[in-house]
Amino acid sequence: MVMSTSAQAKTKTSKDKMEFSKELYLRWFEMMYLMRKFEDRAGQLYGMQKIRGFCHLYIGQEACAAGAITALTTEDKWITAYRDHAHPLGLGTDPKQVMAELFGKETGISKGKGGSMHIFDRSKHFFGGHGIVGGQVPLGAGIAFAEKYNKTRNVCICYMGDGATRQGAFHETLNLAMLWKLPVIFVIENNGYAMGTSVKRTSNVTELYTLGEAYDIPSEPVDAMSVEAVHIATARAAERARNGEGPSLLEFRTYRYKGHSMSDPQKYRTKEEVEEYKQRDPIEVVRRAILDKKMATEDELTAIEHKVHTQVDESVKFAEESNFPDPAEALTDIYKDEGYPFIND
Repeated sequence: MVMSTSAQAKTKTSKDKMEFSKELYLRWFEMMYLMRKFEDRAGQLYGMQKIRGFCHLYIGQEACAAGAITALTTEDKWITAYRDHAHPLGLGTDPKQVMAELFGKETGISKGKGGSMHIFDRSKHFFGGHGIVGGQVPLGAGIAFAEKYNKTRNVCICYMGDGATRQGAFHETLNLAMLWKLPVIFVIENNGYAMGTSVKRTSNVTELYTLGEAYDIPSEPVDAMSVEAVHIATARAAERARNGEGPSLLEFRTYRYKGHSMSDPQKYRTKEEVEEYKQRDPIEVVRRAILDKKMATEDELTAIEHKVHTQVDESVKFAEESNFPDPAEALTDIYKDEGYPFIND
């Protein structure tokens, strides 16, 4: 089934102006609320030492994933960096499996072997969760190459943080992606800080979308605190890719309310700065839009919230009750005996 702009949005005279349906607004609300509450609970469980290792939360950035998910089809491919819990949740991965993975349990979506940074769900065409900064960028282009080779008309959307744009692989990949007109959407989730260092301190170019222009890639900044703006920009980029026009580069300007990871003391920014961004919270903006447009009542939204809280509670219970992997599992899933076919085989 294709879930796209044509199914859930009515286009007005301009491609930049869309009137979205009640169903889409409610889907955005439930999807982003699940991401938020799942991450809230993950943060609490990390403090209780139920979740170990690294843990990077997506709180504040939910629109970056939700708006793109509704703009693409269920056959399109996804890849991202290590802030990777929200994308599979939005794509439909069972929250129980994601939470169990954070716990390192055998019932996790990556069998407890990946943990927080390496969520992977092939059934949803979600190809990770990658811990090496910028390492997923050439992989995203490679997935797009396979789609073009197989003439599928699918696209690959490849997310990265703003710090990844300083990697040489980012520039090498942009060059080849445009040369070969690969159906890939490069997304820079610019939350203002590469770990604890601001963009202004690490790059002479602070308008990051302009980096794509050096390779003649259609590039634009996007207000990624607005799920509507993310949807529109992603749909436009996907249309270009499906028409054989090659890649796009979108700079999603967003903000994370929590630190880079759970070990981040956040001394590089003020509380006032964080509060300022919270005034533009993407979930609250959608909630207000739903109520203002009389698409749902407060009671109906409360029912959605209750449903989400139940899902999160059940995911924690499932993770708690699951077993850790047998030590022998460390030697499985290392090689694929059949060789290395293209991903659609």
